[in-house]
Amino acid sequence: MIDRNFSTVAGTQPPLSGPRTSVMSPMVGSFLGLINKFFEWFGDLGIFFWRVVHAAVTPPFEFRELFRQLDEIGSMSLPLVALAGAATGVVLSLEARYSLTRFGAKSLLPAAIVFSVIHETGPIITGLVVSGRVGAGIGAELASMKVTEQIDAIEASAVSPYRLLAAPRILACILVLPLLTLAGDACGVLMGWVTQALTEPLSLHQFISAGFKGADFNDFLPPTFKTAVFGLIIGLIACFQGMRTQGGAAGVGRAATSSVVLSSLFVILADVVLVKLILIFFP
Repeated sequence: MIDRNFSTVAGTQPPLSGPRTSVMSPMVGSFLGLINKFFEWFGDLGIFFWRVVHAAVTPPFEFRELFRQLDEIGSMSLPLVALAGAATGVVLSLEARYSLTRFGAKSLLPAAIVFSVIHETGPIITGLVVSGRVGAGIGAELASMKVTEQIDAIEASAVSPYRLLAAPRILACILVLPLLTLAGDACGVLMGWVTQALTEPLSLHQFISAGFKGADFNDFLPPTFKTAVFGLIIGLIACFQGMRTQGGAAGVGRAATSSVVLSSLFVILADVVLVKLILIFFP
């Protein structure tokens, strides 16, 4: 009794009977766990990339598999890229015509379509279309090989799966993306002219001359070749996600989905950085 009165007079509170737990500690722990997994994933991706590079420059070289992947990735993706480029050209022509007419600059319509398609719309649309088709295909293919232990059998045969499986697919993506971008740009410009010609008679020669007037190679080469970086991102992430799959058939589905989502996300982020670098080095 005396001690309780003394503590009350002194202005102190008696100690609680049980330990105090923070409500925020589970949330903080979960957040820190996500950050840890994020950096761990990046570290594993860097190790995987180094192994692929080392295997790619070490003979013997898998040229047959490279040519097969060039056909699989390039030829099979061409119709989809061409269709996406054509639709983009139609939409840009309609929107640009409406906007430029309001401001009395309808004569700039061919240049607006050409520069919009080749500078930004064509490369990013091609990158996203290929990441959706090729990323899912590579991720699911390698994931199914992983869960059925085919990759383990390749390693047991003293053959590097990084050389046989990953390197040809990544290199094929790097080589094919700029070519697919050119095809998508051509379809976009052509359909932009068709849309314009249906509204107002204009020959293709006049459209091309007005569209490319005052342009040089610095306006078109950097945006086209930046898609090689998109190809590296798509091939690397798809191969990485596929070759680290676990969990049977469900893991194959997760690998395909994560390959598409992550490759598309990193393509968009890389495009932001590359656009800034192009504006700095090719003003």
